[in-house]
Amino acid sequence: MNRFVTLLLLSAASTFVAGSTGLTQEAPPPWAYPVNPPDFKVPPDDGALRHVPDSTASMTLTQVRDLFYAPDWHPGDHPPMPESVASGRKPNVYACGFCHRADGPGGPENAYLMGLPAAYIVQQLADFKSGARKSSVQNRVPTQLKAKLAADITDAEVQSAAAYFASVKPRAVIRVVETEMVPKTHVTAWFLSAVNTDEKEPIGERIIEVPENLQQFISRDTRTRFIAYVPTGSIEKGRALATSSDQTVQCGACHGPDLKGLGPVPGIAGRSPTYTFRQLYDFKHGARGGPDSAQMKPSVEKLSIQDMIFIAAYAASLAP
Repeated sequence: MNRFVTLLLLSAASTFVAGSTGLTQEAPPPWAYPVNPPDFKVPPDDGALRHVPDSTASMTLTQVRDLFYAPDWHPGDHPPMPESVASGRKPNVYACGFCHRADGPGGPENAYLMGLPAAYIVQQLADFKSGARKSSVQNRVPTQLKAKLAADITDAEVQSAAAYFASVKPRAVIRVVETEMVPKTHVTAWFLSAVNTDEKEPIGERIIEVPENLQQFISRDTRTRFIAYVPTGSIEKGRALATSSDQTVQCGACHGPDLKGLGPVPGIAGRSPTYTFRQLYDFKHGARGGPDSAQMKPSVEKLSIQDMIFIAAYAASLAP
């Protein structure tokens, strides 16, 4: 069992409440901060070679679980990866392309890095390193790995990774679907996946984001696509909040009129709505600090959970 699996199992033993920042009485929504259940176990590697659509490469499960290896199924899709992205540096500078994938689309459990301003990426690593940027639920492995990496990574490694991801052209990976009923899901390594039945349940006040092809995502294929189920009416309500509401500052004032970014300010269009919701929640409740926090505070302080769902759904529905 490799180091990543060990971290998964150790962290699964802690409870959701124990990982919370305790900065507010409002509990972080479990659907937005998935934590592996105590009995979660990753399947053992049977040695079989894995394949993904439109790639001639083959890899074992052990390879795609290696923290110091970024599975590169489609090398023609991106510029050459620097060492910080492709393999990292032991013991704690994990390959950036392992978590965020080889060209940066990430997943619901972490950030979409394609096309983000390099200066913004550099600042986020600095905020993780200083402890200014945390999560409202600290016992999740993606957060723990990021903190370890930020503590040891060099300025040169940060700069090379930031320049690389900034150079990758953003592309759409999310399909937003408004609905009242969603597939039943369970937590699979810090993200949600659909249970293998046709059973459905009311969506309620949630975003349910799942990979269209679970095995493709487990293989860390950069071309994996996701379905984000949101409550009916979310996109239009989110548009109204983001553009003309007195509950928040207009998002386009900082992130650009199309939310694709403006100068050093990151784009938020076409990103994982689960991830976007977490950032809004973390800013509101003080878990995410750093230079961005003062600017974001007026935008989030009046937002309810439902408002944040609407804004995240609207942003995700736009082209990146």
